Amino acid sequence: MSPFQGYRGDGVLAGVRSRKRVFATAAAEPVTVAPKRQKRRDEPSLDALPDECLFEVLRRVQGARARCASACVSRRWLALLAGIRASEAVLAPAAPAVPDLNQEYLSEDDEADLMDLDGDARERTLEGKEATDARLTAAAVAGRLAAVSVRGSHPARGVTDAGVSALARGCPELRSLTLWDVPQVTDAGLAEIAAECHSLERLDIAGCPMITDKSLIAVAQGCPELKSLTIEACSGVANEGLKAIGRCCAKLQAVSIKNCAHVDDQGVSGLVCSATASLAKVWLQGLNITDASLAVIGYYGKSIKDLTLARLPAVGERGFWVMANALGLQKLRSMTVVSCPGLTDLALASVAKFSPSLKLVNLKKCSKVSDGCLKEFAESSKVLENLLIEECSKVTLMGILAFLLNCSPKFKALSLSKCIGIKDICSAPAQLPVCKSLRSLTIKDCPGFTDASLAVVGMICPQLENVNLSGLGAVTDNGFLPLMKSSESGLVNVDLNGCENLTDAAVSALVKAHGASLAHLSLEGCRKVTDASLFAISESCSQLAELDLSNCMVSDYGVAVLAAAKQLKLRILSLSGCMKVTQKSVPFLGSMSSSLEGLNLQFNFIGNHNIASLEKQLWRCDILA
Repeated sequence: MSPFQGYRGDGVLAGVRSRKRVFATAAAEPVTVAPKRQKRRDEPSLDALPDECLFEVLRRVQGARARCASACVSRRWLALLAGIRASEAVLAPAAPAVPDLNQEYLSEDDEADLMDLDGDARERTLEGKEATDARLTAAAVAGRLAAVSVRGSHPARGVTDAGVSALARGCPELRSLTLWDVPQVTDAGLAEIAAECHSLERLDIAGCPMITDKSLIAVAQGCPELKSLTIEACSGVANEGLKAIGRCCAKLQAVSIKNCAHVDDQGVSGLVCSATASLAKVWLQGLNITDASLAVIGYYGKSIKDLTLARLPAVGERGFWVMANALGLQKLRSMTVVSCPGLTDLALASVAKFSPSLKLVNLKKCSKVSDGCLKEFAESSKVLENLLIEECSKVTLMGILAFLLNCSPKFKALSLSKCIGIKDICSAPAQLPVCKSLRSLTIKDCPGFTDASLAVVGMICPQLENVNLSGLGAVTDNGFLPLMKSSESGLVNVDLNGCENLTDAAVSALVKAHGASLAHLSLEGCRKVTDASLFAISESCSQLAELDLSNCMVSDYGVAVLAAAKQLKLRILSLSGCMKVTQKSVPFLGSMSSSLEGLNLQFNFIGNHNIASLEKQLWRCDILA
């Protein structure tokens, strides 16, 4: 025998090593050591298959549950499953005539989960760090998704074309896709959606600089069912994509184009002209368009019902005037204009005159709109129901009174917010209007509006049901009481947030007069409101469902009074910032478990351990602490 027989080449004789191995395991349970060839034979056989063979195996996996389980095996399996189109999946054979006794038993809960996986289409939302290709691909593997929303992206492993392509292949029945702030998605990913998801009805893209007209043209050609398109802050989008959408998507109903620097009159005009028969909602913001686009909207917007124009610095008075006089906006019901210097008194009056269906007008930061047009505007708007004016400094109380004197009998809601021109007037007009149709009044953050003006409002609006006086720090009981007493129909919603000079006397008078109808009351920041108001609420309010006492001077006694009121069934209660509310209120709050659904206990002295105890008592209630 050769002296080198059995030598492995690593300095150890095979026989000697074998003896050492036996000796080392002698004291333990006997173990049979398999040779290297046997170890290889024990490895999972599917992992040894090439991708092509494993692809054929995986495309025969049936059901969402089985596909999800297969996707969890490894990244390789997940990637292969993501590459399988729905059309490439092999259908399951017909069910056997006899039951399969080897089939796993499913409980009722498991069957419900299985129905949820294999049943109707579902929705998925990925936000922030959860938005990765792996998660999106895993969701796509289950298939049958109808709506997918990706908002934000993981900073290192964000959603890319790979994840979007997997979604397209796995979910051909996708109807709604939202991509917000996903900078790594390019035309390739969106083109894959267009090629596979022919039933897509809603596409919302924001903050995707790599998406250009190329992919929008692909969407136009591949998604004829598209009804809603939103594009925001996509620097690669220009005119050709929008024109293709208008030509090819005959069912398009809503379009929103915001802050796209390369979109101009050609894109907007081409879109509106082609979609004139179906387009009902248009939102244009931050675009380089001129009067020409508004003229096209006015002539071809025969189906437009909702129009929003925001931050269009190149649009002048002529654009609005031509849009109105083109007589195409006969169906317009709602118009919002924000920061458009071209909207003047003349332009606004023209829009009201030639838009006979107009019911809602929202004007924000329109510096050239003044009292001069409000009377004519009111006379022309025959069916106007809602007027909102915010940060329009040239609008004064005299103009509002003129509007109310001439408004439509269908007018229901008026909102004035942050208008520095809304302030007390030296003398009231000889003829005060009486607007019996007005049901909702909001006067918010108008620092010049005080008691004298509020008393006048009370005289002209006797049928108010909803009152919002947020931020009117100068209003006192003397101004609020006449308004409250003048309401004949019964107040339902009252918001006095920030009215720091109102006292218990005003609150007590309010609930005594309107306790039978009052459903929502906000007293946030009313620092002169104490337990006396809560005592009046507990005695007089039978319909109150929401009560906000944030930063009021109420205490444990007031909470106990509320809890003891049998007729009071509060659903939402806020005690945020009430420093006199302590742990003594915990048992009283716990006794409100039958009705309470939301409770705000931030910034007080109840304590975390008491909050935990309260969560057990109010197990159906959302507690914010």
